[in-house]
Amino acid sequence: MPIRSNAVLSGRVASRLAAGLVAAATVTVLSTALTGCNQPTAAEQRAQAAKLRSQGDFKGALIVLKNALDAEPGSAQTRYQLAQTYLDLGDSTTAEKEARQALDRGYQRGPALAALAAALVMEGQHKKALDETVHAPDEPALQAARGDALLALGRNDEARAAYEHVLAQRPEDPAALVGLGRLAIVEGHADTAHGYADRVLARDARNVDALMFKADLVRAGERPGDALALYDRVLAASPQHRTAHVEKAYLAIGLRQPQLAQAELDLAAKAAPGSLLVGYTQALLDYSTGKPDAARDVLYRVLKAVPDHMPSVLLAGTVNLRLGSYYQAEQDFRRYLERNPANPHARKLLAQSLIGSGHVAEARAVLEPMLDARQADAQVLGLAADADMQSRRFGHAADLYARASALDAASAPLRTGLGLSRLASGDTDDAVRELQAATTLDKGAADAGEALVQANLKLGRRDAALDAALALERAQADRPLPHALKGQVLAAQGKPAVARASFARALQLDPTYFRAAAGLSQLALDARDTARARQVLLDFLGRNKTSVEAMGGLAVLAERERDAAQVTHWLEEAAAVDPRAIGPGVDLCAQYLRTGRTEKALDLARRLQVSHPEDPDLLDLLGKAQLARGDVQGALESYKQLAQALPRSAPALMQVASLRLVLNNTTQAEDDLKSVLAIQPDFPSAQVELAGLYVRKGSHDLALMIAERLQRQHPQGAAGYQLQGDILMAKHQPVPALAAYDRAYTLHATNELVIKIDNALRQAGREPDAESRLGKWLAAHPDDVRALAYRAQTWIGAGDFKRAAAQLEDVLRRQPGNPIALNNLATCYQALGDARALATAEAALRGAPQRADVMDTLGWILVDKGDAGRAVTVLREAHALAPKARDIRFHLAAALAASGDKEGARKELESLLAGDMRFAQADDARKLMARLKAGG
Repeated sequence: MPIRSNAVLSGRVASRLAAGLVAAATVTVLSTALTGCNQPTAAEQRAQAAKLRSQGDFKGALIVLKNALDAEPGSAQTRYQLAQTYLDLGDSTTAEKEARQALDRGYQRGPALAALAAALVMEGQHKKALDETVHAPDEPALQAARGDALLALGRNDEARAAYEHVLAQRPEDPAALVGLGRLAIVEGHADTAHGYADRVLARDARNVDALMFKADLVRAGERPGDALALYDRVLAASPQHRTAHVEKAYLAIGLRQPQLAQAELDLAAKAAPGSLLVGYTQALLDYSTGKPDAARDVLYRVLKAVPDHMPSVLLAGTVNLRLGSYYQAEQDFRRYLERNPANPHARKLLAQSLIGSGHVAEARAVLEPMLDARQADAQVLGLAADADMQSRRFGHAADLYARASALDAASAPLRTGLGLSRLASGDTDDAVRELQAATTLDKGAADAGEALVQANLKLGRRDAALDAALALERAQADRPLPHALKGQVLAAQGKPAVARASFARALQLDPTYFRAAAGLSQLALDARDTARARQVLLDFLGRNKTSVEAMGGLAVLAERERDAAQVTHWLEEAAAVDPRAIGPGVDLCAQYLRTGRTEKALDLARRLQVSHPEDPDLLDLLGKAQLARGDVQGALESYKQLAQALPRSAPALMQVASLRLVLNNTTQAEDDLKSVLAIQPDFPSAQVELAGLYVRKGSHDLALMIAERLQRQHPQGAAGYQLQGDILMAKHQPVPALAAYDRAYTLHATNELVIKIDNALRQAGREPDAESRLGKWLAAHPDDVRALAYRAQTWIGAGDFKRAAAQLEDVLRRQPGNPIALNNLATCYQALGDARALATAEAALRGAPQRADVMDTLGWILVDKGDAGRAVTVLREAHALAPKARDIRFHLAAALAASGDKEGARKELESLLAGDMRFAQADDARKLMARLKAGG
């Protein structure tokens, strides 16, 4: 139940304002604002505002006080009255700000701190309310507010002392009496609580706080009609009382009267625009009426304004759980439990979010303290069973479901879980019996009935599945699900005509029930009538203009027909239904990326990010779009955000590490890779990349240890042995590397391993064996473009440029525009003196504008053609991209020499000759240096 400001702070409402008086007050305010003469003083305006406030016209009071502030900007008194009025309107955030302004301007500390404490209590910041008023004056209103904070924190004895201290000074103080009433409720004394409320109302039948408390009491006694009547009494006394409208909305939500709830919230929002409590309750209504996306949007705005409003944090977690955003839900629940560690409901929800994200071991750890035999309830046991189901401990799950069912024998969901666990462990007969028992417990239990139907279908027991569907149909004849299930079973029985009738009946009962339309569409697809399948969905969409599901189904049909334009069209239509909705937006963004529309994908992702800044799917797509655009740094920032949103996701952090490697930030990449392995020790690609970093640092033994660990973790996987081979090749040990590659090839034959084996054989001096192995692979895989291109490279290495050129021309016929094949073909043409060399190299560079080796080929051809000036430009860029590539540096020196820059050429050669001279054209580099020294 929300904590409200006490009666002293919120003011006593004398009577409802007559319509004529309202009009007169409004005219007074307007005339004051519009005429320059006879302006009332700030003090007169404050007095007028106090009168309006006492009459319940809080908005009118607010207007007058703002005018008073214009007249006297530094007034502490005006700030204090503004704080009180904002408290009346339920705007705790602004009330807090105004109370602080009053304090800063020297207003009396007691009343100002009382207003501040009330605002903080209203926001749920109970500890902060106490901390900021610990040395405050002995003001009754302040002590009552501190009592409210102490009570909320469970410090009951201190709360009682605070309230009794107030009553010692003011024996009938309404706020203290209501506080003692709330304390009595906490201690289980409902009659005493009623007595305190009645004591206040006996003296002042229109006391708003006492009426609100009395309404809460009768609600707790399950008397919603009496509670509504009391809230109406509050509104009669104070027509702009936002909280009364909110509480009526709460009641309506519980009574499943969403229209009444929305009407009350609209009135509350009108009374207090931007109110925290109104926003929270709107989110609760949206969630309870099946609109979790809308609820999440509202909660985002609430928590942006008040990040520590714990009820909103808990509701945000629940909403994210419903939406399948398990990592975000987990963060919300952990944050809530930091403040409320003993809350069992939040702990159960945290476990549920961990189960949803696949972290079942952590879910079990969260539940373990509650699994003690003396205190474990059925819900805890059921959640632990769910975790065991996901970790495939089906027998253990069945035991837990059985224990839970013993505690709650009437629970159909628990019997359903027990049945599914039996089914998963292969005990099909018991499984079906448990599912049948679940449907017996609750003949209208849709989950159990559907599970029984699906279980029988999985077992091939189609007649039993039909019996289960018919039983559910008898219990829920007026609902669409049983008819849709019956249609599914009849379709499986090969009876499309009667299946069609069942789906049609489901749609007749609920024209918005997409599952039935999907069933009819699938029947048409089964009959290979794609046009009919599409028409079914179009007809459904005609009746349900904003059905995102139907638009998604039409996109799937277009995908089947490989009609990318129609896929895009329907996904755009779905996204247009609600431009802020994350699901359709993410689907459309992915389609834009698939079809090469990178800029549109980026634009959409950025627009969606405004409303969903931490959505993992969106951050992933944003990163992919940035990569497609060549913005590696931007992609890194997006994936860093993704890793923050998914703090225990090894794949998300792996993306960060991979991008750091691309940017050559090896130190941070190494830290990231180690963090990935701390989360998931058997993550193969992280181990491979970390080993690669160790090889680059010369730490071959550490790299080999990783390879051996990978082999132990995945003994039937090729990755560990392939990694071992790569490390041994880096150590120039081709013979043992070959053995490792052969072992990997035996486990999983790929063209990558064929190429690595060929290279190892050649390094070991076994060229004939290499030719033979590669030839056998290509005989079995004649269209393997990668292997064909590699064979051309081996011929280039052997100086057989004519044969290599023919091979590469064949590759390009199969894969036009391949920049690597074009680059190598340009090299062949240059060696053969073929005039096509330059044009081919230019084409290669257009396909791979940032590859240093492609630039090098073009630059070297330009040197050969006598265009030394352009060659220098191209080769400088190549050298900047690959500063350690010694052949590129030699080509740059040669281009400089050819352009007449002898000194520049000499400097490049001196640097080159001072280092490792193991590269193909080392002798040519020495000869060029000799010529330059000789003055040639």
